[in-house]
Amino acid sequence: MRLLMLGGTGFVGSAIVAEGVRRGWTVTMFNRGVHGDPPPGVHRLRGDRTAPDGLAALAGGDWDLVVDTWDGMPRAVRDAARALRAAGRYAYVSSCSVYAPPVPAGAGEEEATVVEAASDDPRDDDYARCKAGGERAATEVFGERALLLRAGLILGPGEDVGRLPWWLRRVARGGDVLAPGPADLPVQYVDVRDLAAFALDRAAEGVGGAFNVVSRPGHSTMGELLSEVVATTGSDARLRWTDPEPILAAGVEPWNDLPVWIPPGHEYRWLQELGVERAYAAGLTCRPVTATVGDTWRWLNRVGTVPPRAGRPVRATIGLDPVRETALLAAHHPTDREG
Repeated sequence: MRLLMLGGTGFVGSAIVAEGVRRGWTVTMFNRGVHGDPPPGVHRLRGDRTAPDGLAALAGGDWDLVVDTWDGMPRAVRDAARALRAAGRYAYVSSCSVYAPPVPAGAGEEEATVVEAASDDPRDDDYARCKAGGERAATEVFGERALLLRAGLILGPGEDVGRLPWWLRRVARGGDVLAPGPADLPVQYVDVRDLAAFALDRAAEGVGGAFNVVSRPGHSTMGELLSEVVATTGSDARLRWTDPEPILAAGVEPWNDLPVWIPPGHEYRWLQELGVERAYAAGLTCRPVTATVGDTWRWLNRVGTVPPRAGRPVRATIGLDPVRETALLAAHHPTDREG
């Protein structure tokens, strides 16, 4: 298989490139060439898809599969898809954020309504609309040959957002750790390597259409995830499980201040209760939480810090401020801290 990866230096793109190389495919990356060198054996074409004539390096190329992770203005996906319409298939890594609110918990099936978006939209200030517009662009050009991968929460080695790395670093520091409850709260995510394998498997089979690519709800729980973080880091940290109500009352933001956590009843709880039967029926497999946590910890220790998001805006700060955590622990676990 001849794979063209648009980008390829970010979190998901790098995992897809690595998976293509592992399979012995012929892999080409197209990017600006400012965020590191391609892996050994991978050819790079240089260009800026947002610039006039920025796709010129793609002229005359011949690929079986194009993979695109773009999350900016949709017309950049449209222009790339048009330039590559002779390719066999076009896989677009989208997001479950494309579903139009309000989305009831347990819903999010692939046939659900997505937010309104146009394939020629020049704006890049609304993530859901950008991804929905990118889906529309890929489908307008490639039709049934377009594979839409609606990823949920993505974790694993190489993560450039910092959600799981934050928990690993925080627990590694030891001491009392504010653990957002309930401990049996189901967590739904996909390891980036499982996302990459599913994308290339389905594309190689000629499968098109939309898939929610994320584990089944309850693949892990907050308790299992954080307990595995403690075990993996070898820390003396003590998880102090705290009910959601006082955490939320203190103004702590789920997902950002306490990564991964979306408590029961929250307006975005549906993001961890998505329907995934179509993806599993098509062959999605998800490795256990022990593998994702352990491999991410080893990667983090090797690289030292969470890498910048290649070619993308810096996200808001991830993780709870230590002063706020200390105050919450003192208020709700005073006996624990004194003992």
